Amino acid sequence: MRRKKRIRAAAACLIALFAVYTVFVYFLVSACLVPSFMDRLHAFEDITRKCYSEQVQTQELKENRAQLLTQTQEWLETVGRRKIQTETQDGYLLVAEEFPAGEGDKWVLLLHGYTGWKEEMYQFAFWYYSQGYSVLVPDLRCQGESEGDFIGMGWTDHYDGELWIDHILAQTPDAEIVLHGQSMGAATALIMAGSPEVSEHIVAVVSDSAYTEAYEMFGDKITEWFHLPAAPFVDSACLMLRLRGGYNLRDASPLRAVSESSVPTLFIHGDEDRMIDVGMSYELFEAASCEKELFIVEGAGHAQAQDKDPDEYYGRIDAFLKRYLQG
Repeated sequence: MRRKKRIRAAAACLIALFAVYTVFVYFLVSACLVPSFMDRLHAFEDITRKCYSEQVQTQELKENRAQLLTQTQEWLETVGRRKIQTETQDGYLLVAEEFPAGEGDKWVLLLHGYTGWKEEMYQFAFWYYSQGYSVLVPDLRCQGESEGDFIGMGWTDHYDGELWIDHILAQTPDAEIVLHGQSMGAATALIMAGSPEVSEHIVAVVSDSAYTEAYEMFGDKITEWFHLPAAPFVDSACLMLRLRGGYNLRDASPLRAVSESSVPTLFIHGDEDRMIDVGMSYELFEAASCEKELFIVEGAGHAQAQDKDPDEYYGRIDAFLKRYLQG
């Protein structure tokens, strides 16, 4: 009798521990990938402060950035644009800003990073527009004005990106499309380019500060933000995300995508990036099976390459794209 009671007590303890562990993993996934939950935790503010503290803070970078933002704001006050929407197969409304350049077949799809929004990419829109490109800048799923339950880490985003490609082609059937992304947006662009169903209209990729694997990044952030070991929490989070969000972090692999891509790709990274190590772009470059170029910017932190030396940054992009666009 006593043995049965001990067994029941032990079983109850195990069930209770499992329940606590499940709730904690639920919390981890929500704290990293659900913006509304992150808002309640003030996580956005914490992430923003941390990102700023890890950036390079030289006077040169600050002045260049201020000048770029001023020029962009002046452009936004005069340029023609419109807000557009599309709906995903799983019923979420996605929002983007479109800057039509008029005649011509050149387009660029600009993709922002983790916990970002489309407005962060307007400085790039300004440059591309000045070069004769029509520009499409979406809020990625679950960020900005776009709906969603979970940030996609590049995986659900690459499917959503295909909807924007369809939108471009509906207007410009002969479009030559460039994918330009930063951070998670760069990972999204690489996954799109490496997809077996990649559109023949995607002619080049500009990958700025991409990571190699979402699974690895998630583990790094769990350790960095919550001071927890990656194992076993990352695998548990993957299972939770598959059940709640319908996708697996292991699928979001830019490293695997570039090995299967035939789309010419320019890899850009700052050598002082403390958020996504510059070594990841070296890995991506080495693994890429497409025509490729690597541009490492000395003295730039995460997604700061354009601020370090705008003329060289955009000059390298311009020279690279001219090799592959007809228009």
